[in-house]
Amino acid sequence: MRILGIDPGLRTTGFGVVECEGSRLHYIASGTIRTDALPNGDLPGRLKIIFEGVREVAARYQPDCSAVEIVFVNVNPQSTLLLGQARGAALAALVSGDLAVAEYTALQMKKAVVGHGHARKEQVQAMVARLLSLPGEPSRDAADALGLAVCHAHAGASQAAIAAVSPLARRAHAQYRKGRSY
Repeated sequence: MRILGIDPGLRTTGFGVVECEGSRLHYIASGTIRTDALPNGDLPGRLKIIFEGVREVAARYQPDCSAVEIVFVNVNPQSTLLLGQARGAALAALVSGDLAVAEYTALQMKKAVVGHGHARKEQVQAMVARLLSLPGEPSRDAADALGLAVCHAHAGASQAAIAAVSPLARRAHAQYRKGRSY
């Protein structure tokens, strides 16, 4: 199974492709999609670059599924909104190519890769390089994307098995109460 990991960002979106054969992981590719060439105020242009870049990566490496980082709420709500839009562009690119998308928080990814959820970026870089037998450490954004792919390789099969055995049933009535679904 080939997994594409995406670490969304408005300036730099990281990607990483990993192949999973049983419990063995093989590095395929990684890199970043950069929007620095555009001015800060050109949000639609940046989102277009992210969308087209993710589509190009997916078309080139033909993954079977993808894993994307879930946005967390920052101190600055404006930054959170902008990051959410970058994430939306990446998600739209993935689903437009009919890829299944799994979502993980940074805490889940760090716990899967490093062993604890509060690992520093440098620790993620070092562990990704070690797990995938890389000759050097990838960039921070690429390491996070590769970490998401590794996380999905380990957790994805378990989640699919649980879902197959006991599918979650939603209530047929009153699914939305005060804007929340339950």
